[in-house]
Amino acid sequence: MYEGVIQDLIDELGKLPGIGPKSAQRIAFHILGADPSQVRRLAEVLLDVKERIRFCAICGNVAEHEQCRICADPRRDPTVLCVVEEPKDVVAIEKTREFHGRYHVLGGAISPIDGIGPDDLRIRELLQRLADGTVKELILATDPNLEGEATATYLARLVKPLGVRVTRLASGLPVGGDLEYADEVTLGRALEGRRQLDV
Repeated sequence: MYEGVIQDLIDELGKLPGIGPKSAQRIAFHILGADPSQVRRLAEVLLDVKERIRFCAICGNVAEHEQCRICADPRRDPTVLCVVEEPKDVVAIEKTREFHGRYHVLGGAISPIDGIGPDDLRIRELLQRLADGTVKELILATDPNLEGEATATYLARLVKPLGVRVTRLASGLPVGGDLEYADEVTLGRALEGRRQLDV
């Protein structure tokens, strides 16, 4: 264990997802040996992100303005809405270049064990978006794990009375995996082969 601010830095870096103690230590010593201008730039960017980035008022994706670039793009198909758990999932699907509709970011998935229920997600906002009848197809692109499946089933049942076609990404994605780790080809095929959910 180190003393003072270097240990504080290691501890803070270790709180980041995917960064274990060894990685945190390696990053801390990289920062320590880096040019002060690089470190200053990193600090500025971190602060800038916290100050300038917000969530899109429409879909919940990350944005620098009130609307994200996807919601602001009139070329996107407003009749197809893809529901994802997190903004990183939007990026994963966008990389496929197969989807031309719009998104709705839930902000997570239903997970009773973690104390996350439907009221903790952006489901109310989703229903508001569906209310005007513009959306004809709702693609449920939640992660193919227990929480993602539970969320998809919940949403499918909730939306069924609205008469919107509800589909789920096709298989091919590994069960228990996260969308952000799927390669573009697999994710693209999953989008092409999506199926309707019968609940």
